[in-house]
Parts: sequence; structure tokens; C-alpha cells
Amino acid sequence: MNYISKMQDIKNVTPITDNLDGWVVTEGVPTMKTWILYTSHDESMISGYWEATPGSYHATYTDYEFVHIIAGKLIITADGESPVALGAGDAFIIEPGFKGTWQIIEPIRKHFDIKLK
Repeated sequence: MNYISKMQDIKNVTPITDNLDGWVVTEGVPTMKTWILYTSHDESMISGYWEATPGSYHATYTDYEFVHIIAGKLIITADGESPVALGAGDAFIIEPGFKGTWQIIEPIRKHFDIKLK
């Protein structure tokens, strides 16, 4: 078993261009791309990059996600909570059960790690 796995080069992976499950456009005409660059041997975790253009989505999360914003600006507002402004360099966690709005102000590129159920 390999204990260190280098992620694939994004240039060699075809992105998924469909909206993510649980993500519904609520404002504008944003588009997204997802590159899954690594899947763990037991398929319990994925890592990759995600990009989205300006607009808003209402998102529902079923899994734990670690996010590091590489470029762009956005505001995330969990239903019934205060907005959180995020931008390049910020890192954060979204817990399973999150429901709320991702308002993309400037085109976003993020690195993600998702622990699947």
C-alpha cells in the first residue's frame, strides 16, 4: 500500500461540468467545474479542485468538506445564520447537514477534501 499519493495534474483530468448534487442556482447563471484528482483506496475520501463563476447557489451538504480558497471572493450564509465573507488564502470546514447560500462575488477556485459517508 502507498502511504503517499501525489494528486494527478489537473491538465490531465476532464472536469465535471454538471452542478453538484444538492446545489441549486438561486441568482444569476453561474457555472461550475469539478476536477476529482484523487480518490482514496477505500473510496471514503476525494480531493480535487472546484471552480465557479459569479452567481448564487443554495447548497445542501451530506458530507464533511475541508476547503482552501485559492482565488476569488464569496459569501457563504448558512440558513438562519450570519454571512461569512471568504477569499483567496482562507481555509474552512463545512460540516455535514449544512444548508445555505454560496454567493460567488468573483470567480472562485478552491481545493477541496471531502470525507464521504
